Amino acid sequence: MRIVEWRFSGEIIEWRGPAPFYFVAMSEADSAELKEEARELIYWGQVPVQAVIGRTEFRTALFPRDGRYLVPLKDAVRNAEGIGEGDVVAVVVRPSRQTGD
Repeated sequence: MRIVEWRFSGEIIEWRGPAPFYFVAMSEADSAELKEEARELIYWGQVPVQAVIGRTEFRTALFPRDGRYLVPLKDAVRNAEGIGEGDVVAVVVRPSRQTGD
């Protein structure tokens, strides 16, 4: 696999399940491209990535939902960057062979 990355901006959204979770959604076009590029890394529909928001770099796995991939934002990332629900953030993701912490 060649080294590729996706850069995009998106609004932080909250999904309320058993506990609140925060995500930034990729566009449908970027999600389709990433799915094709990282097909050998996908497991249970998730794609392991290295992500960057601001100065914070972290490992995570993207979740598919309604034709788009969602970038999960742990408390540590949101606290380090001082961001929260409704904020628009710039995100960089690169497919990775390793999953989140």
